[in-house]
Amino acid sequence: MNGAGRAVWSRMTFMVAAGMAATLSLLAVTQAEARPRRHGGYAPAYSAIVVDAKTGETIHAEAADAQRFPASITKVMTLYLLFEQIDSGRFSLQSPLRVSAEAARQPPSKVGVRAGSTITVEEAIRALVTKSANDVAVVVAENIAGSEEAFGQLMTRKARAIGMSRTTFRNASGLPDASQVTTARDLATLGRAIQDHFPTYFRYFQTYSFAYRGVNHRNHNRLLGRVEGVDGIKTGYIRASGFNLLTSARRGQRQIVAVVMGGRTGGARDARMRQLVDATFPRAYAGARTAPMIARASEPARTQTRIAVAAQVPVPGRRQPVAEPMPITPMAAAVITAGQTRGGASTGASAAAPVTASAQPHRQVIRAETAPPPVAATVLSAAASRPAVAPA
Repeated sequence: MNGAGRAVWSRMTFMVAAGMAATLSLLAVTQAEARPRRHGGYAPAYSAIVVDAKTGETIHAEAADAQRFPASITKVMTLYLLFEQIDSGRFSLQSPLRVSAEAARQPPSKVGVRAGSTITVEEAIRALVTKSANDVAVVVAENIAGSEEAFGQLMTRKARAIGMSRTTFRNASGLPDASQVTTARDLATLGRAIQDHFPTYFRYFQTYSFAYRGVNHRNHNRLLGRVEGVDGIKTGYIRASGFNLLTSARRGQRQIVAVVMGGRTGGARDARMRQLVDATFPRAYAGARTAPMIARASEPARTQTRIAVAAQVPVPGRRQPVAEPMPITPMAAAVITAGQTRGGASTGASAAAPVTASAQPHRQVIRAETAPPPVAATVLSAAASRPAVAPA
């Protein structure tokens, strides 16, 4: 090939290469535009906190005061109020709780209680801790307050009493509701409060499995017995929240309470929690406790009045005012966009809904490790199997 031919060949090669580059660039832009857009950084929105249980000091925090959806961690407050009823003498562990048709028709996760039947208080506790049963959450709510709406008001008043200033509850289960919001810091306060006030009943959160009507339900908390020191307490998941986890852990003389909200998968959430627990324990205080107990204000007398006929059926769609409501318009948009409402709740593992929030901070998530042998703990269940992999 002579010089002129080589020059022509070079120009042709350059033009082809330039054309291919332009085509690839256009394809990349087209693919980027075709991908679902993230609204306000929600993917889902992440937040976390680690609190030293002995001093009350915050060891680690990321968007800890940003409002999020609690999902099934809501059931920790449901249990808190049930434990109060046991302490007051209104219920014993063997007291029967009546099941209404409203409770029986709740969407999964559930154990399948039947309308008109009863379930004991202890069975209800185990069902909430392990299976995260939405049907049983409504049973508890109706037997304590007469309706789930009234119970939601009671939950919110109790949240305020123990210092959960940015939390509003509307239902007992954590099923999607645009008005039901909390923060990582508030959930850490709840985790500390339930241990402070009910140390005996708190051991139920170590239950690995629960058998009901011939079906064995395993605990959704996969860190229990797999991460050194973890002794509870509760997982949570709806599409609009992502995967949430409230954890308590003790190692030697140190104790922490940690919260992770907005995990993209259950595995990523668990890995992040494991990372936070391992990283923050050396910074926790090993001396005697210096933090005062979480405030335990009593409810007004009217909320303690015994209800003669329990398990009343709430009026569908009715929402009663809740003390000190907070602006939740950005959060409401997430539930509405996701198509998740109380009347048509969706708890499947579909994509998370968008929400107005600041961009999710970059963080390294460790890979899953081989779990260490289970740590010694007082477990109230006779079963010794580990928790199954299941969201709640």
